[in-house]
Amino acid sequence: MSAGLAGPWPVGGQRLLSDNERGSAVVDFALVGGLLTLLFAAVLQLGIALHVHSMLVSCAAEGARYGARADRQPGDAVDRTQELIADTLSPSYAQDITVGEEVVVGVRTVVVQVRAPLPVFGLFGISGSMQARGHAFIEAQ
Repeated sequence: MSAGLAGPWPVGGQRLLSDNERGSAVVDFALVGGLLTLLFAAVLQLGIALHVHSMLVSCAAEGARYGARADRQPGDAVDRTQELIADTLSPSYAQDITVGEEVVVGVRTVVVQVRAPLPVFGLFGISGSMQARGHAFIEAQ
């Protein structure tokens, strides 16, 4: 017996495959590739959801600042918030916007609350599942 053929490992360092192991790399690639694709899609969707939430908070805060100006009424914040959300994300995210006033440490504030869909598949998702709030001090005090 020559030294290069003793055992399953030849001198080159590669293992000789038996007939029942041929083609197993294709199956391994398909299983691992599918799993990695699902993992990548889940991480991408999480990033989309965090981006949508961040944009909703930003639009709600800007709408609250607009409604808290001295020359504006708190109700003006709804129109401004809807406009910002429609420009930033989609008009479907600007359907449920409420405005109110709260007193924080003796100071009146405008509060804008947005309820929007939680994106589950792209920007499509479960409606009313995500909430964002924005606050601003009323200037005319």
